[in-house]
Amino acid sequence: MSVDTIQDLFEHGLEDIYHAEHQLLDALADLEENTEREEIASAFAEHREETQEQIDRLEEVFEMFGEPPEKEECEGIEGLIEEYEEFTGMDPDQEVLDYHNMAAAEKTEHYEIAAYGNLLPLADQLDMGEAADLLEENLREEQDALEKLKGLTEEFEMDAIPAE
Repeated sequence: MSVDTIQDLFEHGLEDIYHAEHQLLDALADLEENTEREEIASAFAEHREETQEQIDRLEEVFEMFGEPPEKEECEGIEGLIEEYEEFTGMDPDQEVLDYHNMAAAEKTEHYEIAAYGNLLPLADQLDMGEAADLLEENLREEQDALEKLKGLTEEFEMDAIPAE
């Protein structure tokens, strides 16, 4: 695909975040399963449901172009997932893993926030107000998820994790 216009750039970004959201749908299931603390696991389950809704909104945006939804491999998310898999392969203590799960999820939220934040001005420039509204909704949900994760991270009792 040649990327020569604002619309091309918008479509490329849309395909990238569409792929990322699909990857994160599976990753959130893994995070939920690999987390013992109920409050944290519930946050992952809740965000997984939101992620499916975000995918549905992205599909609506694709429909506005009259194009079927397509995925462009999102190397950023792939890298974060690979990093997570490497960490879990080290068989960490469960408390350490629970904390790491929150940190890994925060990293992905930052990525998604940046991706949606970059798509919004392109949608505006293309005079796609309806698409911008859907993307803005996804952005707000990502920002809310990040704030919730930050709150859980701040409440996390580090006493259970050995310092050395």
